[in-house]
Amino acid sequence: MRKLKLYLDTSVISHLDAPDVPDRQADTLALWDDIMAGDYDVFLSYVVFAELDRCPEEKRRVLMRYIAQIQYNNIEASAEITALADEFIKHGILKQKSHDDAQHLAAAMVAGCDVVASWNFKHMVNHKTINGVKIVSALTKYRDVSIYTPMMLLGGDDDDS
Repeated sequence: MRKLKLYLDTSVISHLDAPDVPDRQADTLALWDDIMAGDYDVFLSYVVFAELDRCPEEKRRVLMRYIAQIQYNNIEASAEITALADEFIKHGILKQKSHDDAQHLAAAMVAGCDVVASWNFKHMVNHKTINGVKIVSALTKYRDVSIYTPMMLLGGDDDDS
């Protein structure tokens, strides 16, 4: 069976070290265990690293140590990604001030990812954006990408007790 192509946005990486939200951190660490076990084909983009560069130095060091633990595909900036991100803005799915989020979606779509993992409920994991991705994929040559929280990617418990 083919592994899911999983794009991690910065909110997921950030929640690897988020003791102020222990439930999200626990779910993110559980997903990270699955990633380290090789359950996913992971993708990170230039947007993730640019956003991490804006973190306080100590947090950035911790997060970069996590990233060093995994194998991932690096998505470089391109005119194709920028043009697709602009489609999300043009169609009112995201606002110009959320251009980084549009670039996350565009990078994942250009790379052919199956899923974008995010904890960003305001701009990503919501009805408007999820439906907007379907609209943009229908208007362009790009395949639809699902948007899930890390919790949604964790396997269910087969134990009936």
